[in-house]
Amino acid sequence: MSKRKSLTPTLIASGFAAAFLLVKVLRRPEVKRKLGDLFDDACTCLDQRVGWSNLPTVGGLLTLVGVRNTLRKNNLYDTGVPQVTADNPLPTHGNVKRWRTEDGTSNDLKCPFMGSAGTRFGRNARLAETWQEAMPAIMTPSPRVVSRELMTRHTFTPATTLNLLAASWLQFQIRDWFSHGQSVKDDPWMIPLAENDTWPQSDMKVMRTMRDPTRTRADVGTPSTYINTETHWWDASQLYGSNVKYRNNVRSGVDGKLKLGKDHLVHPDAQALVQMQSAALAGWWVGLEMLFTLFTLEHNAICDALKAANPRWNDDELFEHARLVNAALLAKIHTVEWTTAILGHPALQIGMRANWWGLAGETIKNLFGRLSGSELVSGIPGSAADHYGVPYSLTEEFVAVYRMHPLIPDDITFWSASDGRQLEQLKFQEIAGNSAQHICDSVNITDLFYSFGVMHPGAVTLHNYPRALQQFTRPDGVLIDLAAHDIMRCRELGVPRYTKFREALHLRPVRTFEELTDNAAWREEIRRVYAGDIERVDLIIGLFAETPPKGFGFSDTAFRIFVLMASRRLNSDRFFTDDFTEDVYSKTGMDWIRDNTMSSVLLRHFPRLEPSLEGVKNAFAPWNRVQA
Repeated sequence: MSKRKSLTPTLIASGFAAAFLLVKVLRRPEVKRKLGDLFDDACTCLDQRVGWSNLPTVGGLLTLVGVRNTLRKNNLYDTGVPQVTADNPLPTHGNVKRWRTEDGTSNDLKCPFMGSAGTRFGRNARLAETWQEAMPAIMTPSPRVVSRELMTRHTFTPATTLNLLAASWLQFQIRDWFSHGQSVKDDPWMIPLAENDTWPQSDMKVMRTMRDPTRTRADVGTPSTYINTETHWWDASQLYGSNVKYRNNVRSGVDGKLKLGKDHLVHPDAQALVQMQSAALAGWWVGLEMLFTLFTLEHNAICDALKAANPRWNDDELFEHARLVNAALLAKIHTVEWTTAILGHPALQIGMRANWWGLAGETIKNLFGRLSGSELVSGIPGSAADHYGVPYSLTEEFVAVYRMHPLIPDDITFWSASDGRQLEQLKFQEIAGNSAQHICDSVNITDLFYSFGVMHPGAVTLHNYPRALQQFTRPDGVLIDLAAHDIMRCRELGVPRYTKFREALHLRPVRTFEELTDNAAWREEIRRVYAGDIERVDLIIGLFAETPPKGFGFSDTAFRIFVLMASRRLNSDRFFTDDFTEDVYSKTGMDWIRDNTMSSVLLRHFPRLEPSLEGVKNAFAPWNRVQA
């Protein structure tokens, strides 16, 4: 026998042994962490040098996985979560293991106050970067000057890949996610006015954000904190409220259903609109009234389906299960429909669907269930809850990047869903506040939805802020410039300015105005307003000035917060992870979530919309126009 043949079994055995040892080494936690860190660092470096959106689709998607991992490790900061004590007892709720509580407590049974109403916003920037600037720096440049010179809409720039429902949907969701509560009337911010300012009053005031009542002596020497008066969870609290009183007020007490007013519409009390006591009512307009009505109707339809399958369930059982289902359906629509409409890049079409169904895809998950515990393979819903080492909360930076008021047009035209004829054209002020109810009484709600389906929102850019909101009279009679208000709020809440914000999120630095924007005219305007200091550029101005990735409806910088927080809202929520089961939701409920989309919800309640939605793949994209 030759020497080569005699060595063959030895070589094979040695190869198997080496492979076994390699696998064993690679499975060690410290080795896995090291390899993971190397992958994440490489993705961050590639993103900074090339940009994820400039890579082929698969490369861009893999890079975003590494970017998200880096953000999860480095950009979740805890500002403090209350603990259960004798002086701070846990509110009493029924069946907390299986139902969502009104105030968001007990989602995490080991840390029951986490994410509940009245707890603090967290941070995505290092706490040392979130100190409020002192005077006069905090007023430099004047928020009103920034508003007038950089944000004023001279000509409406539409976002042609979207319809106006995309704008009202975002506001509808925000009322679930967060509110800083009623502003404090004493000691307002006094905004400097230029000599040539056309503001109709002698001064401009911005009320200060409500103080954090949970701060103690232990918080002295730390940046200011603020509380979320809504629950931090994705629990449809805009419909169900964040306290027992609100919840009880909207319930009918029959078959688990919610109340509806005349003509089966949601009509908030006119006095409540004036008092602005609820986050759900602040900024009320027709677009909100439509969606509040739609998903109140949907809740009641879910109750009917649940009662048919479970005829012995009482009012509470029907209500609580319908709430779980409705909230999950809203989260699904936002994740796989709204997001893919406003972020039209191919990598995001795959990535956001993977957040819900995993890379295995919708068909495989629906047929076989989860193939793996991995969120990448089978999606986040149904995976194990994970807070990534930091108690869950929404963040001030999350709030800041969702200040997207350019989506709102100044003029709204209403059309007939039956024959396409124009019914009415109004200014935004005429469809807001108490006027919203008048419009919903005078224009059929099917026609309202059709009109929003065929109209475009505004593009989220500079010089596209609705003029109506720069001189807007609230229902309580207060005159505001909401653009100046947005700028002032970010500064007040200690959100880093644009260049520091990018640095905090591991993005390529922007050190010159030439790097900030491709638009030469905007570049010089920004340089003038900020006196040539790129470090002073406000976050919102930088976000609106950026050239977004292809297919994107907003900037890549804002998107980084989305990459991190969009999945975190699902990862941390017990009712989207460990308890996203038939045992908790019921089979009827899980089937409802699986089988429905925004289009099916619309058609269930407003079947006359079928011609305008025929062939439309995404309900937030422009609909078909009907003809007489």
